[in-house]
Amino acid sequence: MQAARHAFGQAGYVHASIETIAHEAGVSTRTIYNHFDNKEQLFSAVLLESSTEVAQAREVLIDRHLGVVTDLELNLTELAREWIRPRKEFADHFAIVRRLRAESERFPDNLRIAWRTAGRDRARHALAIRFADLSRRGILNATDHQNAANHFMALIAATAIDEAYYSPTELDAEIDAVARSGVRTFLHGYLAR
Repeated sequence: MQAARHAFGQAGYVHASIETIAHEAGVSTRTIYNHFDNKEQLFSAVLLESSTEVAQAREVLIDRHLGVVTDLELNLTELAREWIRPRKEFADHFAIVRRLRAESERFPDNLRIAWRTAGRDRARHALAIRFADLSRRGILNATDHQNAANHFMALIAATAIDEAYYSPTELDAEIDAVARSGVRTFLHGYLAR
């Protein structure tokens, strides 16, 4: 699965061959076909597994930063910083996502729906639950918690941050700027007054 994740991230679905994946994994193509009927099934398994891992990591971030809120702006900014910071362990996943978007016409709707459900929608739902709690406590003013989660994610993820373009110091400054401006904009619309 790791070899397939890397191959699909580097070459895309169309150009990553079962032979290349088998070679990178140090197994025979027969071994892969013993577990998966075809390349599409392998790709689907890889995409869903990596999407689930990213969503789980984001659920941990949400719990860490919004489990106990002492300063809403600070807590949300720290969450945003960690959310948008590139993580090496997910580099292949996000490479696959970029390629999936570019090759989207090749994939059936059920794969796209399963991908969104396992990853993005799961993370948004976890965030919406926290926003509902903050609204009940009078800290946020959000009647549609799912929409508030969508707005928060759009505001902090609107600027794609590719660490290849920045020095470590510049990367930290860019992440901080995006996180702060996104959170301030979010709070302008959702902070309880």
